[in-house]
Amino acid sequence: MGLLQATATNVISMVGVGPFLAIPFMVAAMDGPHLIYAWIAGLILALADGLVYAQLGAALPGSGGGYLYLREAFQPFGLGRLMAFLFIFQTILVAPLSVAGGAVGFADYLRFVWTDMSPVMHNAVAAAACLVSTALLWRKTAEVGRLAVVMLVVVLVTVGWVIVAGLFSFSPAQAFDFPAKAFTLDRDLLLSVGAASVLAMYSYGGYNTVCSIGDEIKDPTRTIPRSIVLSTFLVAALYILMTIVILGMIPWQEVRDSRTVASLFIARTFTDPATGRIAGIVMTALILFVTAASLYATILGYSRVPYAAARDGDFFKAFARVHPTKHFPDLSLATIAIVSIPFCFFSIGQLMSWLIQVQILLRFIWQCAAVILLHRYRKDIPQPFTMWLYPWPAVLSGALWLFIFFTGPWEGIAFSFAFLFAGVAAYALFRKNVVQTAGVS
Repeated sequence: MGLLQATATNVISMVGVGPFLAIPFMVAAMDGPHLIYAWIAGLILALADGLVYAQLGAALPGSGGGYLYLREAFQPFGLGRLMAFLFIFQTILVAPLSVAGGAVGFADYLRFVWTDMSPVMHNAVAAAACLVSTALLWRKTAEVGRLAVVMLVVVLVTVGWVIVAGLFSFSPAQAFDFPAKAFTLDRDLLLSVGAASVLAMYSYGGYNTVCSIGDEIKDPTRTIPRSIVLSTFLVAALYILMTIVILGMIPWQEVRDSRTVASLFIARTFTDPATGRIAGIVMTALILFVTAASLYATILGYSRVPYAAARDGDFFKAFARVHPTKHFPDLSLATIAIVSIPFCFFSIGQLMSWLIQVQILLRFIWQCAAVILLHRYRKDIPQPFTMWLYPWPAVLSGALWLFIFFTGPWEGIAFSFAFLFAGVAAYALFRKNVVQTAGVS
């Protein structure tokens, strides 16, 4: 796999319906149309963090990912098992947050068609989406690669439709009608950019995908970092262009209050309201399809993480259980589905922020430290690639992660710290059970 294929793999992983869900909340966080600042801040963070992944992935290729990076980097300090456990433990929360976010987004866009949907029905639809997706997986699962390809085609059609339609009808003056506060670098602007950048990173997710397939890439020490940089710039340009045409068509105040901004935008590109309504429904159908398919793939992927760790003895043994006849990790799958349901009663903006904040505190900042620790203290591990300007991209990435963490919603900060403490307590219980089991045997 060369540079073109590696870049395409990353783009496939990054491009999704995230911006259609996140843009209204980003506008609210910025309190204006100047959310391009947040997209650029997210781009810088994704580039720096991508180099962290590139160096870690080159040193520890193959399966395992963040779990393996943290275990090996912190092993010299006696913290390897704890950090690996916390990585798996955060999956138990990150997976339901991700699933619930998709389910709530599904219910939000369904409102474009079901205009009188009550709040109670909205929550019920979101919860039902989680349960139906889980039920579809309650069997032997075939290869989902074909589904991923179909999802990508639909997403590209959706994004392309928005951009092409907007280029012929948007108002540049309206899109760039930034308020005076957008040109004053002060505390308020920094806080707004930080809060919006949390949501931007939700949409940028996937820039590290190519690191997990390093064994299949030609000249990985050169190809992987270049593919990360190229794919991140491409996706950022796509998202920024899409944001500009949307804000150039719909006033930012209306975008802020909308939960179906893509459907509303497409409807506005037609002069005939009836035709616009039909086009909006078609756009809604496209987004609903991709969101539902993403739910299926997300639950499938996440359910295997606790199962694999438990099977290897690094997580609670119960999660290694498989269905007696259909041979899939039923407890892991059921846990993710059940924990997802309560989160369906929150807004998509809250879920996106919490999803990123939990990962920052339990994973991302520690990986920035891990790349430096691995380079300095694990000379026994071959490290064929060192990031450009080492170690400054890792330092910048860690600093930016902390910045957007502490400028995000305060409830997300409290929630993340509470979950960190719960993870440490769960690890103590896990180690106690391991010691007792070893003593009995």
